Amino acid sequence: MRPFLGEPLPAPGAFQAAVISGSWSMVTEHEEWSERTAEWIKVVVAASTPLFGVCYGHQLMAYALGGRVDYHPQGSEIGQLPVTLTEAGRDDPALSHLAESFPVFLSHEQSVLALPPGAVCLASSSHDPNQIVRYTANALSVQFHPEFTSGVMNKIISSRGERAALKGKNKQALLNEVSETPEARAILQRFILPAA
Repeated sequence: MRPFLGEPLPAPGAFQAAVISGSWSMVTEHEEWSERTAEWIKVVVAASTPLFGVCYGHQLMAYALGGRVDYHPQGSEIGQLPVTLTEAGRDDPALSHLAESFPVFLSHEQSVLALPPGAVCLASSSHDPNQIVRYTANALSVQFHPEFTSGVMNKIISSRGERAALKGKNKQALLNEVSETPEARAILQRFILPAA
């Protein structure tokens, strides 16, 4: 579905699971399609339909369920960086098979700055404390991009130029750090395969 093109969102009983992807939009812009999708998220989560958010989807899920999203006070996060599981993350069935720390691909300016009531942080990075969030048994979201390949990440870093600099690293340094992120991909795969 492409709600940003005006396509209607399906009723929870019409699908087995859903992934809300990234977007060039910002949650704080409160675009009509985004606000409509936020209302849909509430209905889907209440119906216990499996829901997985990625980047913008992560932020929109947190916003829809009562969290706070805004530009990160320390700026954007881009490149390949490690995330570390919290104690709750190490015990979570979606993540318990992973190493305590693993690399992920990131490209975002806004972040979940405060979790919704009842949500639990499952992983953090040195830049962003809410990298993986569990809302309910069937609702999970990640700030990073498990769907990216190293080629996609390299293109994003290259296209963003020196704006891609993070914590004193130039564009070439960020490109040199890119490899593959199989652990991140496994999180998305474990969500999709049981739902198939």
